[in-house]
Amino acid sequence: MEQIYTANDRVSRKQRSEISYERALNRFRTLHGVARVSWATWIIVIGTILFWCFTAYQVALASGAQTFPDVLGNIWNNAVNIQNNDALTNVLVTYGAKENDLIIQGQYWRFITPVFLHANLLHVGLNMLNLLVLGVVLERLMGHLRFILVYFVTGMVSIIASFYFMPSEVSVGASGAIFGLVGAYSVFVLMHRRAFRHEGIPALLWLVFIIGLNLGIGLIIPNVDNFAHLGGLLSGCLLGWWFMPLYRLSANQAIIDVHSLTRRWPLALLTIVGTLILASVAIYVMGG
Repeated sequence: MEQIYTANDRVSRKQRSEISYERALNRFRTLHGVARVSWATWIIVIGTILFWCFTAYQVALASGAQTFPDVLGNIWNNAVNIQNNDALTNVLVTYGAKENDLIIQGQYWRFITPVFLHANLLHVGLNMLNLLVLGVVLERLMGHLRFILVYFVTGMVSIIASFYFMPSEVSVGASGAIFGLVGAYSVFVLMHRRAFRHEGIPALLWLVFIIGLNLGIGLIIPNVDNFAHLGGLLSGCLLGWWFMPLYRLSANQAIIDVHSLTRRWPLALLTIVGTLILASVAIYVMGG
C-alpha cells in the first residue's frame, strides 16, 4: 500500500484520504492482547456507574430510606424527575459537583469531578450508553492516551464553560466530555470526507443533525447545561483537528500518523497547560 504514494504526489487527494481512513480504522487490529481492548472507555464507564450507585445510595439515606427496598424505591422514584430535591443537590455538592462559590474558595478539583457525577438513573444511563458506543470506536481510532486526553480536557473545558456562563447552577454529568468526543469525531470525518460517498456531505450533515438535535433538547428540557455541551463540543473540534489520526507519507516513504502523541506531545502538553490557564482566568474573572 505504501507504493501507492509517489515522490511527486501523483496520487489523488481522494486516494490519500481513503488510505488514511482505512489505516485509522484498522490500526487496532495490529495490536495484541489488552492493547486491542478499549480499556479506558470501560474503566470510565464502570467507574462512573459505581460512583453513581454510591451517590444514589447516599441520596436515599438523606431522604429517609432505612431499608434496601426503601433505597431502591427512592432511586426509582427519582429516576427521571430531579426537581426540588434538596437531598440530591446536597449529596452532589458534597462529592464534587460544580458549585461556583466553592470553586472560587479554592476547591479547584470541581473542574473535573462533575464529569463523574450524575443526577439520577436516566442521566447516568443515557450518558454511559452514549459513551460506551462512541468511546469504544474512538478509542480504537485514537489509541488509549489520545482518547483519555480528549475526554478529560473537553470534560474540564465543559465545566469551565458552565462555571462562567451558568454561575448560579449546580452542574454534574459527562455529557460535556461526550460532546467533546462527538466534536473530535466530526473533525475526523471532515478530514477524511473524500473517503466517504458524495465527499462526506451526507455523513457531515447527519453529525450536524445529531448535534443540533441534542442541543435543541437541552433548550426544552429543564436542568440541562447547554453551555457545558457547547464548551465540550467546540474544544473537542479543536482537539480533533490537532490529535485525530491523519496518515501521511514520510520522508522514508512509510505511511505514518502525523498526529500521533509521539510526534505531538509538546502540543498535548500545551493543551493541558492552556486548559489550566483557562480555568485560572475564569476563576479570576468570576471571583473579582
